[in-house]
Amino acid sequence: MYAIVADGGRQYKVEKGQLLEIDYRELEAGADFTFERVLAVSDGDSFKLGQPTVEGASVTAKVVGDTKGKKIYIQKFRRRKNSKRRTGHRQKYVQVQISSIAG
Repeated sequence: MYAIVADGGRQYKVEKGQLLEIDYRELEAGADFTFERVLAVSDGDSFKLGQPTVEGASVTAKVVGDTKGKKIYIQKFRRRKNSKRRTGHRQKYVQVQISSIAG
């Protein structure tokens, strides 16, 4: 069984027990989180496609904790000006584990 959920401008295909990194929110570890925007649900035999969402469907997840993404480097360079700058950035994420799919 799997579902396709929309969160933070992205769509994710999720299954029960899967670990997923979503955009950072102020959530405590162990708290429950519910995805309200379920776009599609499949249980192997049947497939429900929402227009735009499936009525009465929800995906529940448990918050595992906060994580950080891979570090990226930003380099700015102005030619012939002896000007260089290098900065780094690590995006914050919340890691959740899918506990149930209803719908």
